[in-house]
Amino acid sequence: MLRSLLRAAASSTSRPPQCGLSKTLPRTAAAAHQLTASRSFASKKKGKKKDSGSNPANQKLKQKGKKDGSDDKLKPRFEEVPITPTEELVAEIQEHHRRRLAEDFNNKALDVGPNGRPLFTSTTSLSQLTRKDTCRYMEFSKEELESMLPEGLPQGMVTEFEESMRPALLIRQSFLDLRDNYKRIVDPLMYPTTKSPRAQKKVLLDGPRSCGKSIALAMLVHWARTEGWLVLYVPKGREWTHGGFFYKNPQTGLWDTPVQAANVLQNFVKYNEKYLQDLPCKITEPIPLGEGAGVGWMKGADSMPVSEGSTLYDLVQIGIKHTHASVGTLVRLREELPLVDKYPVLLAIDEFI
Repeated sequence: MLRSLLRAAASSTSRPPQCGLSKTLPRTAAAAHQLTASRSFASKKKGKKKDSGSNPANQKLKQKGKKDGSDDKLKPRFEEVPITPTEELVAEIQEHHRRRLAEDFNNKALDVGPNGRPLFTSTTSLSQLTRKDTCRYMEFSKEELESMLPEGLPQGMVTEFEESMRPALLIRQSFLDLRDNYKRIVDPLMYPTTKSPRAQKKVLLDGPRSCGKSIALAMLVHWARTEGWLVLYVPKGREWTHGGFFYKNPQTGLWDTPVQAANVLQNFVKYNEKYLQDLPCKITEPIPLGEGAGVGWMKGADSMPVSEGSTLYDLVQIGIKHTHASVGTLVRLREELPLVDKYPVLLAIDEFI
């Protein structure tokens, strides 16, 4: 909406003003054309008449006219001056649009979608959504999304909120299928096996760009955390292989990325701290060390011990505090998560490919 308003404003300001001067231009141009034609016809007809341009006085007048630009002044000019909307104008348009949206929200007569169905669902929980809510919008609060997804919102969701100026998401059938798939994993008896497809533990979301994959994954993470799952959510997996420090580990032959590993551990603690403090480590072997971010190898040590009785929270803190152990800690965490039996565990990685 904002883009269309700005384009309309820009197109209206870039047109020449429709005043009396612009209306007389075609007549002036036509009269000048006729005068030129008559002069050329007269010169051809008489032929023998001495050209007035050969008179020295006339030549001086022409040169004088070129210098002072008197001939150019007679020609009307139009210049297109691009007008860039100021921040005040953009803010005013956005505020006007927000007021209109608030008025429309209270107007129940406008809550009409396809086939006369309500455009917005009255359900307030992702767990309670049914197939009847498909193709309807669901309202969220910004504070709720930031608390449930502290790792960050996907860019597609942020863009949709900014352009619509409303934190609402479309409920798609693909999301309901994805959610129900993981429901069957936790509670297989909830759905008869003869009528429902077999639950898949590993799911790859594939589709064209900007078709809603990231939003569906973020909504799945939101639902899982609401249901008490332990979720490792990575909204920007592309950062694992782009940018930062890369070191080839001579022991494994693989490339270590300590900065990215530390970021994943820090984001993992943001929402899951209370869960991690309640889960003991089941693997007590020392954590292998690698090259630190910008500091090289640690002298005199190639591993870091895990204290007896440590929790997963203690394990994660090792990788956050010691850059040499960041990669090793993240690998160990990946080995520990499948061993968790107190909570359902979900690994959700966006921008995987």
